[in-house]
Amino acid sequence: MHTVVVVDDDAITRETLKTYLEAEGYRVLLARDGEQLSSLLARSRVDLLLLDIRLPGKDGLTITRELRATSNVGIILITGRGDRMDRLIGLELGADDYIEKPIELREVLARTRSILSRVARSAKPAQRRSRRFAGWELHVDKRRLLAPDGREVRLTSAEFELLAAFVENAGRVLTRDDLLDMTLRGDHVPYDRSIDRLVRRLRRILGDDPDEPRLIVTMHGVGYLFQAPVE
Repeated sequence: MHTVVVVDDDAITRETLKTYLEAEGYRVLLARDGEQLSSLLARSRVDLLLLDIRLPGKDGLTITRELRATSNVGIILITGRGDRMDRLIGLELGADDYIEKPIELREVLARTRSILSRVARSAKPAQRRSRRFAGWELHVDKRRLLAPDGREVRLTSAEFELLAAFVENAGRVLTRDDLLDMTLRGDHVPYDRSIDRLVRRLRRILGDDPDEPRLIVTMHGVGYLFQAPVE
């Protein structure tokens, strides 16, 4: 049973999501702020956070940034309609997705299932192999990325799966649908724009400088091409 934590300072929102998700078979824990969340994370294994951006004390963006330094837990931000910039910042900080208020419960379920299926796949053992490109080293079996200077670079499960898809298909133009199938295995919903967001995040992580030959090339109207030689 997957464990989901709903982090929101509104008691009605917390209880509504708890009742709905428990009826769908999830174990649901509740926190009203960052302090309560830290306590839950210290004593419970958690698979996914439904995390409100607007929290008292430490806000959701700060929590996302801190968690991404140490954890690959799934994070779906809960945002207001006017929080577009905060949503973009949250995704850049490593959140996996977002949901706008007022909350549509079926949308919550669809996005929850998508993120949790990705987390579950990331825990499965992979065939032992590694790939090298542009000085980087991707260990597919250990799900590790080593920078040219030897330091380990932490990736979210979504970032890792997208990079692995690119590396395994270097030199081949991949459409967004191809990449969604390779990374989310068809679990995405029609309004999912996660591939474009993930590409931006990977480019930043890899230092993919637009003034130099890019590792990941945008093929306008088609998709993306990973053009670095892979060993």
